[in-house]
Order: sequence, then C-alpha cells, then structure tokens
Amino acid sequence: MSSHEYTVPAEGLDAAEVAEPGAVTIVVPTFNESANIRQLLHQITESVPARLPCEVVFVDDSTDDTPEVIRAAAQDCPFPVAVLHREDPVGGLGGAVVEGLKAATSDWIVVMDGDCQHPPSLVPELVATGERTNAGLVVASRYIKGGSRAGLAGSYRVAVSRGATWLTKALFPRRLHGISDPMSGFFAIRRSAVTADVLKPLGYKILLELAVRSRPRQVAEVPFVFQDRFAGESKSSAQEGFRFLRHLVGLRTASPVARMVGFGLIGASGFVPNLVGLWALTVLGLHYVPAEILANQLGVAWNFLLIEQLLFRDRRAHRRWWDRLGRFALLANADLVLRIPLIALLVDRFGMGALPATALALVMTFVLRFVGTEALVYLPRRRRGGSTTARRAV
Repeated sequence: MSSHEYTVPAEGLDAAEVAEPGAVTIVVPTFNESANIRQLLHQITESVPARLPCEVVFVDDSTDDTPEVIRAAAQDCPFPVAVLHREDPVGGLGGAVVEGLKAATSDWIVVMDGDCQHPPSLVPELVATGERTNAGLVVASRYIKGGSRAGLAGSYRVAVSRGATWLTKALFPRRLHGISDPMSGFFAIRRSAVTADVLKPLGYKILLELAVRSRPRQVAEVPFVFQDRFAGESKSSAQEGFRFLRHLVGLRTASPVARMVGFGLIGASGFVPNLVGLWALTVLGLHYVPAEILANQLGVAWNFLLIEQLLFRDRRAHRRWWDRLGRFALLANADLVLRIPLIALLVDRFGMGALPATALALVMTFVLRFVGTEALVYLPRRRRGGSTTARRAV
C-alpha cells in the first residue's frame, strides 16, 4: 500500500502544547467528501469540549481535492488534524478505518463518517459512557429509545438498512447480542480492546467486522439521530451491497465447521452445471463416458469459482490462480476416481450394501477433499525455516 501522511497543527499553536496522547482520536474515513470537510471540522470544534483532548485522523481514499481541503480547513482547528492518504484503498472504507485504528494514539477511538450524518456532539457522551460502564465498545444506535434513522433518504434505503440489520443479527446472534444497530458506522472503542491485525474488512461495515472478530466483553449503546447528509451523494451502491453480502459469508464461514458446511453446499450446487453439461453433450451425440468426464469439469469450475469468492477469498494470495485451479481440479477428479474402488472395498470386504457403501464413500471422500483443499490449495507454502511465501492474488 502506498500512502502519504502529514499532520496539520492548528495555526498559532505549538505542537508541544497539545496533550499527547489525546484522550480521544476521531477517525474519519473519507472518499471524495471535500464539500463536507469544513462543516465537519467546525462541528467537532464546537462540540468537543476543551477538557477532552482530541485529535482527528482522516484516512482518505479520495480521487478529488479532499486532502487539500482538509489541510486548509485544519488551520482553524484547536486540535491536531492528520491525513493518511491511501493510493491503494485496500478493504474500502472498512480498510481505511483499520488504518486509522493503527494510527491512533489515544485511549479511546471514535469512528464516524465524513458526511456530517454522525453528530460530533455525541463524541463526549460516547467516551463518558464507555468510562462509566467500563465498556470496551460503545455503539451509537439508531434503534434504541431516543435514536432515529431520520437521515436515511427514501423508503428504499430504510428497507435495505432494516433488512441488513435483521440478516446480520440472525447470522451472528451471540456476537451481536446487546448491539441493536450493527450497521452503525458511529462508535467508540478502547484502543486496548481491538487488535487491528486480525481484522479483514471488506466494504464499509467495519463495526460488524469488529464485533464478530474481536468483540470486547462489555458493550454499551447510546441513542443517536442519523442526520441528513450535509453535501454530496451517498456512496451506497449495488456493488457495495454485494461486497457486504460477500463479507457476511466470509465472517460466517470463518470457523472450520462452518467452512466445511459451506464447502458441502457449494459442492451440492455443482451438480446443476454437471447435469446440464452432461445433458447437452449427450444430446450432441457424445458417448456418456467421455461426456460424464467433461461434464464433471463444469462442476469443478463452478465449485472453484464459488469457493474462491465465498470461502477462501482472504487466502488467495498464497498461490497464483492457475496453481490454485490446477490443484483444486486434481483433488476434485481424484475424488471421483477414488470413490468407485472405495465403494467396491466397502461392499466386498465389509459386506455393506451398495447404497450405504455409496453414502459412506461420499462422506469420506468429501471430508478428504475439504481437508485437501484447505491444506494443499489455500494454505501458505512453507520455506525452509518455517517461513511462508505469499503472492499477490490475481
């Protein structure tokens, strides 16, 4: 990742006079929010009391003049303002927040959007609530008494937000217990309560990532009213929606058991292209034996594409795509070759019926294929001395 960082001290204020570290670091991920920067910094200046030492870290993925606007607007701020501009926006807005978490120096980190829909006047209350309740995470929620989603524009966005909230809470009932608004982008977290290196964000729902991968034991909530966007347009899109769904699948299949279940479901779905291919090839006059072999490759390709996108997306960097595909195809076809003699062994040696022998063979070869896929396709290759090599995913 290529990045450029600079700190803009307030005009006329010696950097040595600023409390270090501050009591709170406000992390703001931005993407083309130049029209909102001055208003946001003005609101922070008006809202955060002088007794609460504060610093603001913008992590910027913009393609416009947002960094320059931040630099100019920071001259009127009574607190230090820093900009970390990323040339390569890995992980989207969630990845930007992770970079901000790593850069923060304060005991408390408050994450908020740069479009002025999250009221900075709530920052002191978020920190105070965390201190009072000894919580590691304090979420600003639209869905508890006193909160409101009024700033969501249109019934479509309201429906999407509600649907996403219901889906995430249904998928992660234990991890999200006590969090009424897992889609919130406005929250405070103790720096000691999060290990940024374990986070694997994809898109803009970083609170969900934090809650699932490294949730603090104690969580508190405060209500907030979601404001109207000050300027510009929402960054929500169908593409972000698909990234969110992919992120959900990645989080839900993080455990080996869940991955195995997902692997089985994807394998079952592979019968569809397999059977369609077999039908098409036999209709064209091909003998059923070579047709079955060729059709099986369609199922293999289907399964490979799905597990690449849904199960092992974060492990693709360890090998090049053609290496992964070749190994996966070899394992999948070995499964087909191994199953027939295994059925014969179970029937002839152990006296099993053909049906239970086939079922047992399917289970045994499935487990072997899953373990082999993890170990031989998606685990890092080891060098001498135990080190691993990683390649850029293609």
